[in-house]
Amino acid sequence: MLPTLSAYIAQRLPEMEHLPQERKALLQQLAQYVKHKHQLGAAAHLVFICTHNSRRSHMSQLWAQAAAHYYGVAPVFTYSGGTEATAFNPSAVAAMQKAGFSIAEKTGGKNPVFEVAFSADAPSLQAFSKVYSEAPNPQANFCALMTCSEADQNCPMVLGADGRVALSYDDPKAFDGTPQQLQKYEERCAQIAVEMLYAFSLLKNSTK
Repeated sequence: MLPTLSAYIAQRLPEMEHLPQERKALLQQLAQYVKHKHQLGAAAHLVFICTHNSRRSHMSQLWAQAAAHYYGVAPVFTYSGGTEATAFNPSAVAAMQKAGFSIAEKTGGKNPVFEVAFSADAPSLQAFSKVYSEAPNPQANFCALMTCSEADQNCPMVLGADGRVALSYDDPKAFDGTPQQLQKYEERCAQIAVEMLYAFSLLKNSTK
């Protein structure tokens, strides 16, 4: 892992013990999906879905891929998408960078494409806003992880998904333009980090 990210993860690991049981139960569903795919000899494809694919879905995708790498769980491929496309929010980008991800803007415009790295020995990811059914997201045989309740309600069926987990997070957007803005984005980043680390920690001895 990149050094700053490794130190950030070390700070988060003790917090896994304090996760509420209802959150652990949802994260165990994620872990069970990955385990089932690996038992079938298949890769696990995870698509994190939120309405605008701007904040929570991106954070979740990146943390899930980093957590899988941290615990040596492979093959796992993570993606994100929305019910509509907007852009990877700058405050979400900043919170992930502060945690230790290397995020570089590769194209400009209203919906920039970012290259994201979390380890020197893992492929970088491309992050940009898209509808969940658009490339490069898989069209079939994936788990849909609904990171906001609005997307969960608006997508009673995600076409092509063979698994679904309602893993909603409070939207830091509610604090945009307030003195708490930076704090709330960093809190959401930390929460998602802890939960993705917990989910993949359940797999560290079962999928190698």
